[in-house]
Amino acid sequence: MPRIIVLGGGIGGLTAAMLLARDGHDVTVLERDAAPVPETLDEACEAWMRGGVAQFRQAHYLQPRGREVLDQELPDVTRALAAAGGCRFDALSVMPPTLADRAPRAGDERFATLTGRRPVVEHVLARAAQDEPRLSVHRGTGARELITDRFNGVLHVTGVRTDGGDELRGNLVVDATGRRSPLARWLADAGAPAIHEEAEDSGFLYYTRFFRASNGGSMPQFRAAPLTAFESFSILTLPADNDTWSVTLYLAARDRPLKALRHADVWPAVFDACPRHAHWLDGEPISDVLPMGGISDRYRRLAPGGRPVATGVATVADAWACTNPSNGRGMALGMVHAQALRDVVREHLDEPHRFAEAWDEATERALTPWYRTTVAETRARLRALDAARTGTRLSPPSDPAAAAQALLPVAAMRDPELFRGFLETRACLATPDEVLGRPGVVERVLALAADGAPPPAGPTRAQLLGILATRPRGQVAA
Repeated sequence: MPRIIVLGGGIGGLTAAMLLARDGHDVTVLERDAAPVPETLDEACEAWMRGGVAQFRQAHYLQPRGREVLDQELPDVTRALAAAGGCRFDALSVMPPTLADRAPRAGDERFATLTGRRPVVEHVLARAAQDEPRLSVHRGTGARELITDRFNGVLHVTGVRTDGGDELRGNLVVDATGRRSPLARWLADAGAPAIHEEAEDSGFLYYTRFFRASNGGSMPQFRAAPLTAFESFSILTLPADNDTWSVTLYLAARDRPLKALRHADVWPAVFDACPRHAHWLDGEPISDVLPMGGISDRYRRLAPGGRPVATGVATVADAWACTNPSNGRGMALGMVHAQALRDVVREHLDEPHRFAEAWDEATERALTPWYRTTVAETRARLRALDAARTGTRLSPPSDPAAAAQALLPVAAMRDPELFRGFLETRACLATPDEVLGRPGVVERVLALAADGAPPPAGPTRAQLLGILATRPRGQVAA
């Protein structure tokens, strides 16, 4: 009889399953997508069908905090990802030229990562999972409902019933089914009170294209930050594996004229207007422009105030919370969450009510601040894009702490310690509140960034609209 059932065989689910199996539990993973794990990396990149993961072919990046988890817990996966061509990337290598003091500091190694395209990272994890003696992964098998009883007056999950009608029972069901998790509906159908859920459309559209170095070249050098915000859109450039990289344009979904950015034939002119980014198109395109929209910021909580709506069940990674993906935090925070789950299971698996309380406490302490931070960043960026679109003036925050958070990226360009603090917030090593809570940091940020910063080298809104207007109406996209 399986002791722990994990629903979902993506990155979060496989990481959790492997950590639990290596901690001595018998783990069964149910993955609804039927496609087997490809034999080769090329097959994974070109033909692996993962319909249950809407963002499977979109840009991904493993932040340094995720690399830390792999190094600590699954070093064999780190080695396998490196052998598969994962890109070793140090965020300090994009230190801006405005910083004269470029001397290394103790602890700088924490900003390094090992990353790759989503199919590559998941392929490496899936192949490693196949070799785990206490872990079995059933692909093409999904769950359709929970099996429950009552424990001390609270609904208690004892297993799942599969799409084929089989019953699997265990001590814990882990929901790792991602952004589209059906758990809230399943719990309601079983008679549980409504879970706590917050949801809103992040308000963005994403257009991504992948490239490979051509003619024996290599990945382009960074001449600006990986995520650069212009007046009406942003550019995200991410290293991947095997001399590949992704370029993403993202914009406000309500900005209809800018939806022309989905056409590859306008990209050269747009990037020509961004001199520090134009060279990112100097490679061989290996994908079309891949659109993505309708992404929600969503947060679910099963034991608010220490009162679980059900026991015997836990949510992890995107099934717990998901946000605007442009900050690239999803894979890393999913791994951190899986690590925390292993620790709570180790202490409280045989105490269902205490487990539910402890899992809620651990998640709220370690993960929820990241959700709140990302939603606040999303809303602030959307306000700036709307102000540019409507021609209104955006008022700066009046609260010193909020003003310091908004100005931290500016001050980071002028101070090597603040630059490292800013990188910590990007790398999932410390939240902005933790960085700004350090002695003297708020005051230094406000002093250094008092005059603001010049806009990045790129088109104004009027110039961008002019570029897009030159595309002949009805022209077929490349």
